Amino acid sequence: MPLPPNYVEAVYADPGTERYRGNPLIEALPPIMDLPALKKNLVGKVEYHPKDCFDPGHIRAHHISTLLDDFFQPLSMHMQLEEKISIMIRRGYVGRNVSDGSLNRKMQEGYQRIMSGAACDFRFEQSNSTAKSLSLIGCSGSGKSSTINRILATYPQVIYHPSDNFIQLPYLRMECPSNGSLKSLCLNFFREVDRALQTTDYEGKYARKRLGTEVLLSLMGQVANQRAVGVLVIDEIQRLTLSRSVSQEAMLEFFVALVNVVGVPVVLVGTPKARPIFEMELQAGRRSAGFGSLFWEPMKQGDMKINPKTGLPRKTEWIAFTDKLWRYQWLTSKDEVLSDEVRACWYDLSQGVLDIVVKLFVLAQLRAIATGLEKITVKLLKTVYYQELKPVHPMLDALRQDDPELISQFSDLLLPSIDKRLLELRRQIEEQQSKSNEVHSFGGNEKALRLYTMLEAMELESKLLPSLVEGVLDKYPNLSIPELVHIALKVNLAPPKAKKKRKPVVKRSEWPSLESDDLRFKFSQATKGKLYDELSYGTELMDIAGWLEEAQ
Repeated sequence: MPLPPNYVEAVYADPGTERYRGNPLIEALPPIMDLPALKKNLVGKVEYHPKDCFDPGHIRAHHISTLLDDFFQPLSMHMQLEEKISIMIRRGYVGRNVSDGSLNRKMQEGYQRIMSGAACDFRFEQSNSTAKSLSLIGCSGSGKSSTINRILATYPQVIYHPSDNFIQLPYLRMECPSNGSLKSLCLNFFREVDRALQTTDYEGKYARKRLGTEVLLSLMGQVANQRAVGVLVIDEIQRLTLSRSVSQEAMLEFFVALVNVVGVPVVLVGTPKARPIFEMELQAGRRSAGFGSLFWEPMKQGDMKINPKTGLPRKTEWIAFTDKLWRYQWLTSKDEVLSDEVRACWYDLSQGVLDIVVKLFVLAQLRAIATGLEKITVKLLKTVYYQELKPVHPMLDALRQDDPELISQFSDLLLPSIDKRLLELRRQIEEQQSKSNEVHSFGGNEKALRLYTMLEAMELESKLLPSLVEGVLDKYPNLSIPELVHIALKVNLAPPKAKKKRKPVVKRSEWPSLESDDLRFKFSQATKGKLYDELSYGTELMDIAGWLEEAQ
């Protein structure tokens, strides 16, 4: 019988460490990744082709929206988390070996707990557990869940060992229930095991019985060992603070028992609202904080440092991250180099929260297309921030003030309307596109429309473009777009008849689409009455005072 789609058949390889050798559960895992392999496996794959910048606006809106799901740039904190999870999974399997019988001992201990009806059984000598736990705390949008998912995706979900007729689950990820109930949390565990294995019904078997939390924990331990769960990831842990019927002390005891009784490594993920639980663990010095805590703060701007080997400036993570993201622009008048002014504004508005950084960039591009600006400016970023990101303003204000209590209070704020805003901006783009097509429809000829868009982006005189496009296509209907562009440019650049040429007048409404160093563009972007303050001496302004000092 063929294996289910999410199963793989075990292939064994040397794990590279003597302590891990001879354990099929470890030898069947993917090799431990070095830094280059880690970057390659975690980085997001964004499909980007420069020619797509000349697609119609409604098509480009779809290209831009892919950044929300596909863009991921590994940072040092992501690599640190992957290393910890990698160690936790393998160390957790050291005490559970199919070959030497230690896994059977674990299952026997679990059976004794269930039969005695207690979470702890002191009548039998228990084997040492190598399970540890880790807590990961960060505000909403810091990339906790997406990073965890990418790290877990480097492991197969289910491994089948044919020689032992044994099924292994390298990881199991679950979320805390919205009602904050510890019993519901236990039942969610069985639901996720059923979803992964596709052949069991643990949830139906145990949910029908009126079992207490202690018994459910023992059953979780038995199932976790039967299926060799490598690591248990529990996300949205802050939801447990919503339950008034459970004290913080009871939660602490629950998590201690979770690691001790279930016997598998546990990763607890939550926002700063869950921090009191973790702080209690640290104060008590309990085992559930055994592998440490990670607190993910928003990305910092940092100061540029010099590489001692090359003598060249070394990019900070913020600069490297934004430079990488800046490449993915589908705008016809985009600035190829990210200016310091735009970068500083981008940071001030997003406060380095990764999710906000990306969403602000995506919404700014969509707004640039919808308004015809076709470039990202400081004024555009601020407009998008104040109009589109209102739900997260309290959280970002708390980060600007660096107030831990405020950050904890607003750490769960999300952007629930982001998809709605994307759809609205796409609709605006389509409306603008339809108006443009009404003026120059070319009888619905897609090749003509694409040629027109490309030539318009090259800043050819728009009044002459329709006749130029029609003339070129009438004469060369079978040529490709690049060939047609070459011919159109050649025709357009041909010397005109001797005639006094007037300098084209740029309407004031078109100033925002001029080059970034054009004074008319700067005027269009400046706050009313503040243009003079934003210009610098020696470049846009004559430094008369400086000249007089030099003359003296």
